[in-house]
Order: sequence, then structure tokens, then C-alpha cells
Amino acid sequence: MVTTLPQSSGSVLGFKLSGKLHDEDYKHFVPEVDEAVKEHGAVRMLVHFEDFHGWDLHALWDDTKFATTHCLSVERIALVGEKKWEEWMAKVCKPFTMAKVEYFDVANMEDAWSWLKSEA
Repeated sequence: MVTTLPQSSGSVLGFKLSGKLHDEDYKHFVPEVDEAVKEHGAVRMLVHFEDFHGWDLHALWDDTKFATTHCLSVERIALVGEKKWEEWMAKVCKPFTMAKVEYFDVANMEDAWSWLKSEA
């Protein structure tokens, strides 16, 4: 499931990913991202993994399409989680995006938001 985080504002978007993602989840959050890109030109995203179990096959394809079609419109991605594999995933995805990618432990959620909003 993908849930929009209430701290989302303007070009800084936040989403919580939980359980296993399906095609329907991408139909929910991709239009939100597209609308923000249309309005602001580029976005910064926080992705909070909470009890996340990956993607089904269709959602994995949706994720690949999202990454390729949005590679220039996402400036920064803050990945937030509490598991070692989530931190590892942040390192693995860096070569596949033009965005700056940083991993934050869930205890440092505010640092993730601050990093997304900073000019540096």
C-alpha cells in the first residue's frame, strides 16, 4: 500500500510504503507525482518503508516504468527505513536515477525532511 504523508507540500512529496505493492498502488501515487512535476518542474520525494514486503510482478514493472519516465523530474529521494536491506536498496538504486539518493533511519525522519527541503 502507498499512503501519501501529510507533510507533503508543493514540490516535496512523501509516501509511506507498506505491505506488498501492487499495480493499483502506482495508479494512486504516480498521478500525484505527475501533478507536482507539472506544477513545479521537479520534485523531491521521501519514501518511508514500514513493514514493507516488496512488489508483485506488475508493480515491479510499474516501478521500472516510473524510474525511467521520471529520472529527470525527481531531484532528491530520501529513503527512510529501519532494516539493513532498505539501506542496501538505497545504494543499489543510485546508479538508476539522476536524483541524489540518501538513506535515513526511521529515527531520523525529521533529518530526511530537512535534507529534502534544504538548498545544499
